[in-house]
Amino acid sequence: MRLAKWGLITILAAVLAGLVPTGHMGASPKGGEAPPDYPWTQAQVLQPAELAKIVADAKAEKPVLLHVGFRVLYLQAHIPGSEFVGPTAREEGIERLKERARQISQGQEIVLYCGCCPWDHCPNLRPAYQTLRALGFQRIKVLYIPRDFGHDWVEKGFPVARD
Repeated sequence: MRLAKWGLITILAAVLAGLVPTGHMGASPKGGEAPPDYPWTQAQVLQPAELAKIVADAKAEKPVLLHVGFRVLYLQAHIPGSEFVGPTAREEGIERLKERARQISQGQEIVLYCGCCPWDHCPNLRPAYQTLRALGFQRIKVLYIPRDFGHDWVEKGFPVARD
């Protein structure tokens, strides 16, 4: 099954489950810009090509990569070295994020990503970001995935793991 198809299936399932808001969370960023209603700044938005370079560079300092999306997406393909936390639109995902955060140094850089749906409709990035900020983390970035993980990461040839 093509990645675009599984992304659409996941989005439809999430909409039906009530996890993806059907309203607009703000304008879709142009070139990774964060609109004013997002809790993160433009400087905290990481482009896929930037992260792909870091992941591929054996000498680069690696951030903690946390996938805050759906398990089916993570199992199909995820960023190498990333950890599955789960959808933070749900309380159990927030609890797993808090548990994982207890093991992370406050000075460590953290990159959050989901990729379940278009950036401006993602139900998981905002609560994950806000939870980490409330826990005192300052070095948080969000991966800009304008459409979905399959289209904006996998099909662009960036590194993936399937484990």
